[in-house]
Parts: sequence; C-alpha cells; structure tokens
Amino acid sequence: MKCSYACGSEEHLIARRQFLGGMAAGTGAVMGGLGFFAQPAAASQLARNAKRMIVIRMAGGLSQLESWDPKPGTDTGGPYRAIPTSVPGTHICELLPKTAKMMHHLALVRGINTKNGDHGKGTYMMLTGRRKSPASDYPEVGAVVARSLDQGGSSLPGHIKVSPNGSGSRSADSAYLGPKYASVLLDGGKPPQNTSRPGNVTEESAKAMSQFRQLANDRFTLRRRTAETDAYVQSFEQARELMRQKDVFDLSKEPAKDRERYGSHDFGRHCLLARRLVENGVSFVQVTHSNYDTHNENFNFHFEQLGEFDNPFATLINDLVERGLYDSTLVVVLSEFGRTPKINARYGRDHWGNAWSVCLGGAGIHRGAVVGATNKNGTAVSEREVDAGHLFHTYLEALGIKSSQRLDIGGRKFPIADPALEPISELLA
Repeated sequence: MKCSYACGSEEHLIARRQFLGGMAAGTGAVMGGLGFFAQPAAASQLARNAKRMIVIRMAGGLSQLESWDPKPGTDTGGPYRAIPTSVPGTHICELLPKTAKMMHHLALVRGINTKNGDHGKGTYMMLTGRRKSPASDYPEVGAVVARSLDQGGSSLPGHIKVSPNGSGSRSADSAYLGPKYASVLLDGGKPPQNTSRPGNVTEESAKAMSQFRQLANDRFTLRRRTAETDAYVQSFEQARELMRQKDVFDLSKEPAKDRERYGSHDFGRHCLLARRLVENGVSFVQVTHSNYDTHNENFNFHFEQLGEFDNPFATLINDLVERGLYDSTLVVVLSEFGRTPKINARYGRDHWGNAWSVCLGGAGIHRGAVVGATNKNGTAVSEREVDAGHLFHTYLEALGIKSSQRLDIGGRKFPIADPALEPISELLA
C-alpha cells in the first residue's frame, strides 16, 4: 500500500544491489565443502541445536499508545481501549487481541528513550545499538548474530531480510564483519532469483564447469590468496548451495492450511517464511511490516496495519512454541522510534523517541515480564529508562553471546556492543 500519510524521507526507499544476478551464466561451485550440510537430516539437527533470532521491524514508527503501552481515558490516549492479556495485570491495545492471548510467552520494555526522532538515525540505532557517527560504522544486529553463531556448518546465509520486492541482493550492513555476514534481501513465497540452472545448460555441463572452476581456483590460491579471493570463494559457494536448497524459500512447499493460517498478504507470507528459514538453520531473519509513519489519520491506519499484523505474529509465536523452537529463538518487534503522545491537528502522531516500547520473547527472555514504565499520559519514562544500546546487549546475552566481548578483526579489537552500556538484567532468564 502506498502510504500518503508518511513523512516521505529517503529512508523509506530500499537501495538494492544484485547479489545473485551473475549466477545465471554459471552454475558450478568453486569449492564443495558445504554440500554435506544441505542434507535434510544434518540441516534439521543443526537447526534444532542452534540459537536463532527473528526481528519484526515495524517500519516508520509504531505507536506505543496503539500497541504495547496504551493510555485510555487520558488526553493522549486516543479512541482505543486497553485489554487484558494472558499475563495478569498486563494490558495492551485492543488492536492486538490475538497477541494479547500470547503475552505469557512475551515480554515488554516500556521505558525506551533514544532521544531521537529521525528515521535513518533511529533505524541505525535500533539495529546497531550505537549512535550514527561519521567516524565509524557498526554492523547491524543481524550481522553480529550471524557471525557470532556461525559454526561453519550451515550452507545457507546466516543473515536474511524479507520484504516486498526483495531481489536477492546483498546489503552493506555488516561493516567490519565483512560481506559474508551482510544480509541477503528476499521477497517472501518464492525462491531467490537466479537459483535455477539455465535451461540450455545440462547437469553434466554444469558439473564439468564446476570441476574446471575449482581446479583453476585452487591453482590461483596457491600463490595469490587474499581476503578478497576468500570472500569471492565463499560467496560463490553460498550461491551454489542456495541453488541446491532453493525449496527452503518456496512457500508452496508448505501445507495450504498453514499458508491460510498466516494469511495471503505479504506480511503473513513473510512470517511463515521466517519460521521456515529458522527451522532450516538460518541464524537471523528480519521481516519488515510497513508503514507506521502516521502523521495523518494515525488511528485509522493503525487499525488497518495492526489488524494485518496481529494474526500472523500470534501464529508465528504459537508455531515456534508448538514446534519446540521458541526456547532457542529470540523474537523482537521493534521500530526506529514511537509516536508522539500529543495528537496533532491531522489526527496523527509525529516522531517520538523519548518514551516508547519494544516487545520481545523466546530464547533467554523471562516470559511475561514488563520492564520500565511511562507516566500517566505517556509523555516521559517514569521507571527503568533504557536506550537502543541496552537492548542490543540484551539480545546478544539472550542468545548466549557474551555482549562485553571484543572481536578480533584484522588484528584490531572491536567491542561487540557499546562498552558504556549493559544488558537489561530483569529481562534475562
């Protein structure tokens, strides 16, 4: 849906570069070391034993007052009621009735203050745990998680972002961790582009090309091996394995009743794909739901948007629980900021980073917890104020990753998270 109510910033446009576009001309592989892990039994075992993370990004800025921290009956509350959840004493907005029934599996952080109302800077903060600076660039949480949980066993990318019109390209979001941990942008419901062997190339020809390419590569690396050539080898090998396992991305392989449960719209398909990917050993999946930048008609648009969000999200949580994946899967619902308590003249809410909320649950998180609070009308944090850096530490610790560690990258030590901050201890199980 085209959102005429949004602020129109450039951050709402996704720049894409082709990752697999050149693969159609050649289907062989440089090396064959990942093939074993494409076997169903091995992949299934790896998936069951590994930690993983799903981020649902509510792009544009979800209103905390119409979701996780309603204030009915106040001058800022708006028209919607607060409803009880499966956690006694915890209420959320009536726009999330199915999610309310799943709250005993989830937790809320209601005291976030990032002091930021810019789309680009807010997104950067929430995904890197740092403030944007011209002096340095930091990897997003997906790259950090993919790198930290990489055991060298999975043949699929460890960092995948799913959004409408995702092309299969690589993003530039891994900073100093290198291209191996950059995200692959995918659409939902069908395999990545260029993952089928061209019709005019036989299997025998493809195998012969692969063998020749491997011989040439091995000879080259004897004298000229560099970080760049290693990155090329890894990317080529991963692309080959994507071709071998393209059915992992194909939602037509899911039973029709499961596709129906999630819904026929993009967000429903993308949540189902996220479940399918983590089941197959992908470490990190980000799903985007857009657009919550409701400067106009905030209440009508949240009615529509959260009406679409509620069922697929609740279904995803329930499926992860029933399939035994929830204890090892961290799920986070976040935005770049919240919306202003004050309702503007266009019945909208503007950008607001001073007092808002995030929902999370699963691996390493106390179920049913509520940390932090805002005052009566939601204009300020009144209890346990935290920012994006605290959340970043918490995500890593929940996944069993020591957030105070420093990574050795080319002989330099990089703190994995902001060393001035620490995890939200009350959330960690």
